[in-house]
Amino acid sequence: MNVDLVVIGLGYVGLPLAQEAVRSGVSVVGLDLSDAVVDGLNQGRSHVDDLADADVTEMLGKGFRATTDEAVLADAAAVVICVPTPLSEDSGPDLRAVTSATKAVGRHVHEGMLVILESTTYPGTTEEVVKPLLEESGLVAGESFHLAFSPERIDPGNPKFGMRNTPKVVGGLTPECTEAAAALYGRFVDTVVRARGTREAETSKLLENTYRHINIALVNEMARFCNELNIDLWDVIRCASSKPFGFQAFYPGPGVGGHCIPIDPNYLSHNVRAKLGYPFRFVELAQEINATMPAYVTHRAQNILNEAQLAMNGANVLLLGVTYKPDIADQRESPAVPVARQLQALGAQLSYHDPHVTEWQVTGLDAKRVDDLDAAVAEADLVVLLQNHSSYDVDALANGSRRFFDTRGVSTNGNAVRL
Repeated sequence: MNVDLVVIGLGYVGLPLAQEAVRSGVSVVGLDLSDAVVDGLNQGRSHVDDLADADVTEMLGKGFRATTDEAVLADAAAVVICVPTPLSEDSGPDLRAVTSATKAVGRHVHEGMLVILESTTYPGTTEEVVKPLLEESGLVAGESFHLAFSPERIDPGNPKFGMRNTPKVVGGLTPECTEAAAALYGRFVDTVVRARGTREAETSKLLENTYRHINIALVNEMARFCNELNIDLWDVIRCASSKPFGFQAFYPGPGVGGHCIPIDPNYLSHNVRAKLGYPFRFVELAQEINATMPAYVTHRAQNILNEAQLAMNGANVLLLGVTYKPDIADQRESPAVPVARQLQALGAQLSYHDPHVTEWQVTGLDAKRVDDLDAAVAEADLVVLLQNHSSYDVDALANGSRRFFDTRGVSTNGNAVRL
């Protein structure tokens, strides 16, 4: 084959994967539907947080190229599908991008090809959706070509763990398929973990994120009653974290964001309901709790103004940090959006500051970006810290404000009210 690997979908998952493979000497072509993404990459411009323009330029220098032409698949020894799987209207995964990418591969699949799905989805997708589409070619998965699933584990903005040093789970349709996938990833990932099959690999990703989802919901619910009981939950967590075994710290906040935590557990819950006919109660309760946190934050913000004999209607409220996690520009499912909408519905005059977001465009939301942070903090009736970017000196900001609401529990300044 002329190409070792074609990566379909050049977003926050596919592009770092392509980068690490290229670094290790694998010949890689990126395939994406977006002309803008492809043209930008071929000109050395990155569109994801974890890669700088210089990283893309380095990739190009080592032979990487991007294309919108699926014909490249005919020359590929292996294909990895890294396309989005958002929630559909019935809370299941929207597989349209997966089926579209799979059909494209099916038009070019050949003897000996390795096809791997990385897109997060419900257990059984690889066997029930991807396999039949590929076999429309007349070739048989597990015999004519290899088929496997490997869950993506990219953590955008994580300076410690990236593609190479995060263990890679792989599960094939057959043991031979598993070994073929392990051999590919073993060229550019330090540790490969073999699952029993595709369903185990698919479910492992959902378990990881369901674990986080449920534990975040636990501390979010504790935040509510600890506030009512005048208990400092942040100090409670600090004390509990001193135990060297049996406890892992999770922290409350204004809601959950990103593609994984608010979405992935729903795939599992939807699958259980659809196939078994009963609810996955832990997940559904966690979703209920986490989804109400923006309303709780809004209520607390209103109370802070009430205590100062001020109304939310007409108040100047400054939001700090509108991304879903610190130090990145990614805004997917950010809780800042529902918080802002609910504050605006109460009549607040909103502004925002975020060092990573120059334009925050949300339908129906009127929030202007401030450039002079210190002046805006001093002028606001209420400052709400929604995301703790490392560039923020939170205690100094709290000290310079009239009222400061810290939803991340990072302030030590007595002027701040913590969630």
